[in-house]
Amino acid sequence: MELSVAGKKERQDAIRKLIAEETIQTQSEMVAALQRIGLQVTQGTVSRDIREMRLVKIMTPDGVYCYSLPRRTAPGGTGRFSRMMTESVVSVETAQNLVVIKTLSGSANMVAEALDSSSWREIVGTLAGDNTIFMATHSAQEAENMRLRIQELLK
Repeated sequence: MELSVAGKKERQDAIRKLIAEETIQTQSEMVAALQRIGLQVTQGTVSRDIREMRLVKIMTPDGVYCYSLPRRTAPGGTGRFSRMMTESVVSVETAQNLVVIKTLSGSANMVAEALDSSSWREIVGTLAGDNTIFMATHSAQEAENMRLRIQELLK
C-alpha cells in the first residue's frame, strides 16, 4: 500500500477512529497503525497529535494501558472529578483574574489537567507546579465565580 501524507485534521480523525476500535499502547503502535491505513507519519508528529488531542492512557479490563480520548467533565463537577478535587485541593484564593489553587504535594498537575479538560468556559488555561495551580480566567469576576464553584465542590 502506498502511504500518503495526511493533513492534521485527517490524521487526528484517523487517530480518534483507531483508538476507538483498537488497543494502542504506545506511540510506536500508533505510528504503525496509521501507516497500516495508508498515512505517512513520524513518531514526532504522532507525539504532537497526542499532546494536542490531550489523549490519556486508561487501563483496560485486561489490565493494560492504552490511549483514549479524555472524558469531558460536566460543568457541575460530578463523580471522579469532585472526588479528586475534595481529596487533593487544600485551598482556593483569587488574585485579580487568577484563581490560585493549593493542592497536596504532587497533585497540582492532575487537578490542572482535569480543570483544563472540563467544560467550564471561564477557564482560559492553567499552569501547575507541584502543589500550586494558577488558573487564568477572563476577568476578576469570573475568577471569583470559579473560586466559589471550586469551594462548593470541596464541601
